[in-house]
Formats: sequence, C-alpha cells, structure tokens
Amino acid sequence: MTCEHAREIRDVTPDAEGCTECLAKGDRWVHLRECLVCGHVACCDSSKNKHARGHWKKTGHPIIQSFEPGEDWRWCYEDDDYLDAEQPGAQP
Repeated sequence: MTCEHAREIRDVTPDAEGCTECLAKGDRWVHLRECLVCGHVACCDSSKNKHARGHWKKTGHPIIQSFEPGEDWRWCYEDDDYLDAEQPGAQP
C-alpha cells in the first residue's frame, strides 16, 4: 500500500528526549515516537497515556517514526499501517 500522507513528512528536529507530556506529569512511558510533521516526541500506544496518538488526534499529523535506538520504521495513523519502504520519504 502506498501512503498518500508521506508527502507531509518534513525534516524535523525532536522537541525532547522523552515524552513531553509524561515528563510534565511525572509519568513513565514504554516506547517513544516522533512526529515527522513537527518533531514532537511522545509515548506509544503501549504506554498508558498514548500521547503520540493523542498528538495525531489533536493536530492531524499522521506520520510517526520510532524514536527508539536501532528502530527505523514509520507508521501512518490515518492509514493504520506501516509506510512502504519503497515509497519516497518512507525511510529515515
């Protein structure tokens, strides 16, 4: 599947080294995700707060990538699927 939302990917700088919202609340996270539209770093769906998904719902920014060392996959919330590695903008 080709993701039409990949065109929204920008060259971003992470806005934090951890989940901004969890850090502010004193909470913990499981894994981190980075928004590829604005650079916001937030916790994954396995974390109790699911801040990355909340960021998508609030902003409409559909593409994230793992912010975990050694991981290079990307996900589209709109399509509920990984980005095709052959698609422009799909790999970091």
